[in-house]
Amino acid sequence: MTRRFKPKLFEALRGYNRGRFFKDLGAGLTVSVVALPLSMAFAIASGLKPEAGLVTAIVGGLLISALGGSRVQIGGPAGAFIVIVYGIVLQHGAAGLLLATLMSGLWLLLMGVLRLGVLIRFIPVAVVIGFTNGIAVLIALLQLKDFLGLPIAHMPADVISLMGVILTHLDQTNPATLMLTLGSLMLMAVWQFALPKLLSPRQAQRLALLPSPMLVMVVATAFTSLAHWPVETLGSRFGDIPAGLPSLAWPGFTWAQVRSLWAPSVTLAILGAITSLLCARVADGMVEDRHDPNQELMAQGIANMAMPLVGGMPVTGAIARTMANVKNGASSPVAGMVHALGLLLMLLLAAPWVSHIPLGALSAILISVAWNMGNWRAFAQLKQFRWSYRLTLVAVFLLTVLVNLTVAFEVGLLAACLIFVYRISNLTRCMPLHQSASVQVWGMQGALFFGAVDLLENLSQQLPTHALVLDCSGLIYMDSSGADGLHNLWRTCQRAQVRLVLTGLNQQATDLLRRTNLLEQLGAENVQTDWADSLKSLTG
Repeated sequence: MTRRFKPKLFEALRGYNRGRFFKDLGAGLTVSVVALPLSMAFAIASGLKPEAGLVTAIVGGLLISALGGSRVQIGGPAGAFIVIVYGIVLQHGAAGLLLATLMSGLWLLLMGVLRLGVLIRFIPVAVVIGFTNGIAVLIALLQLKDFLGLPIAHMPADVISLMGVILTHLDQTNPATLMLTLGSLMLMAVWQFALPKLLSPRQAQRLALLPSPMLVMVVATAFTSLAHWPVETLGSRFGDIPAGLPSLAWPGFTWAQVRSLWAPSVTLAILGAITSLLCARVADGMVEDRHDPNQELMAQGIANMAMPLVGGMPVTGAIARTMANVKNGASSPVAGMVHALGLLLMLLLAAPWVSHIPLGALSAILISVAWNMGNWRAFAQLKQFRWSYRLTLVAVFLLTVLVNLTVAFEVGLLAACLIFVYRISNLTRCMPLHQSASVQVWGMQGALFFGAVDLLENLSQQLPTHALVLDCSGLIYMDSSGADGLHNLWRTCQRAQVRLVLTGLNQQATDLLRRTNLLEQLGAENVQTDWADSLKSLTG
């Protein structure tokens, strides 16, 4: 593992100079401003105290930047985790979440050590889009309570019950909170989309230095404090925010808890791996670099294993903060480390002020995050794709929203695998090259695997009287089921006293058939290079 463990930081620091440091410093401090409201909002939406999100961004963000495989990725709590974390907290409590986070860290570390990072890229786009859009909808629905200022003590995790509770309490909407949240959404929309169009490119670039979430948080807090606006704040719900990091503490757990949190921890690990590696791939295209997926997974694993010690929540790569990091000139993981230290400095200096932040403003920020994280155009473009793509995307989306993330992901992957098998089996062909009563020559094309062995079964039902030649030069792959199908065909030919000849085998198929002893049983005279030569010898 020591030879494989190579953080990108070591590579990035070669030739490091003052100019790059000041760029990283500016980018890191800017990202810390973005991370402050988002970290607290993600924690609150997950059913935790705001300090859990802050400590996750500080400690987790520092570890991911220092140990990760990307130059510019920023780690911290992410919106993608909100729904599953909320469900774990609701069912197992905060202590159960700490254990699930620790277990997910172990899974991630193991994935990195086993070099499984490249496998994440094989997850179909339809599954990722359906999954992400479903999470975005759930995040928005979970914010309705604070967005409307409803007096609901506990929100259920499933959508049907959640909507029922919201509709039951809808007549208790707080007008002051609703005005604040709508105003916050309007301010973010104007700041992000309308105002830059009215300014010059340089002015718009300067405008972007103050992110809309931080702007909304500052304006909403100042307004509600000065106007004594009757809305709920962080302090009124959670008390004062601690000015610093918590002391280290090892969470206690039982084996019964480990068994019950097995599935959620795997879901957290897979979701974290997908989120972080997709984020790193997007960042690669912006900085013309290539991340190390296995190193990134190991760093994510170590960071998540550290979270229970400080009372944090699951940590992963955060795409919004990573994009802000890149756009502000970051060139190395130093920027991510500065982001974590800058966030710690703000926590130490501004903790008393943070308690005055209205919860409605944070809910508006999260609804904006949910809108931005979803790929809504994918639904309008569904008609352009095959039925299998449409079915997979819509099924994963609906299952994510109506059932749970684990089931949605499992069904999505299963559907993708079955569709893949179906597609590949349809591409496998058995073409007639020569047909007579005594000799038949068939050309095999595609992959001879478990989904296509029925082609061999069909051949066994229409054998010639003298010889059956299979030209395998068009086969790109053969699995053990394909080899077993050839064995069965050979035995059928033996019983019918028909000679079986294989031609054009590639190296992979040859090695497989040699290990299964079929080549020895056939004999060298029945394993040829070219089917035409074999046909001449059989008919001559």
